Amino acid sequence: MRFAGKVAIVTGGSSGMGNAAVRLLAKEGCKVYALDIRETKDAAYLKCDVADYQEVRRCVQTVVEQEGRVDLLFAAAGYHLFADIEQTGIEEFERILGVNLKGTFHILKEVLPVMRKQRYGNVVLMGSDQVFVGKGKSSAYGLTKAAIGQLTKSSAIDYAAHNVRVNCICPGTIDTPMLGPSVEKFHRMSGLSLDQVFDLLRKAQPVQRLGTPEEIARAVAFLLSDDCPFLTGALLPVDGGYTCQ
Repeated sequence: MRFAGKVAIVTGGSSGMGNAAVRLLAKEGCKVYALDIRETKDAAYLKCDVADYQEVRRCVQTVVEQEGRVDLLFAAAGYHLFADIEQTGIEEFERILGVNLKGTFHILKEVLPVMRKQRYGNVVLMGSDQVFVGKGKSSAYGLTKAAIGQLTKSSAIDYAAHNVRVNCICPGTIDTPMLGPSVEKFHRMSGLSLDQVFDLLRKAQPVQRLGTPEEIARAVAFLLSDDCPFLTGALLPVDGGYTCQ
């Protein structure tokens, strides 16, 4: 098993792509801690709102106290918002910054020193196809994901000398619970039926379908594994060909 004896933290590990990664890592021998606001039975669970730095700090300290190390990190916690600037409320803006951007920074700030001291670690941050391209009704969400792309590159440079790799997974449209509210909102705004909206989403990819959380988890596991020791600072699109069009 690729991850036997390894200790991992997955933020947003209770649903969607984060949960798929939790289950795959655990299946391959990893001791996984899921940090989320919702409980999961698929890993050791620590309640955590990643937007709150003190909660993140407490959770990482708990993992280190119990395990003595953190080998792997998948910062998967995220919040999606389908809206342009005028439609984005200030509270919504603060929330998406808090979860997507500050939350990623918070977990890195606590985990990277641990990895630096142990001189080993593999990190994957949650990007998006919007690291590469813009989309309508996505100003706040897109800016957080573009920033995570740059955070990946800077962190990869800063920690390469310490044998810590930092990469970014950039999913396209994935069939997760987080997709539902955006589809529903587009359905109401456009007048299209839900079936028509999903058909548009499927046809936007050259592969003509949506991705699955399990497909993203397999790509994340590759980046977290020691199978690619020369790969750091990469922004890896897993999007059915969307961004190569």
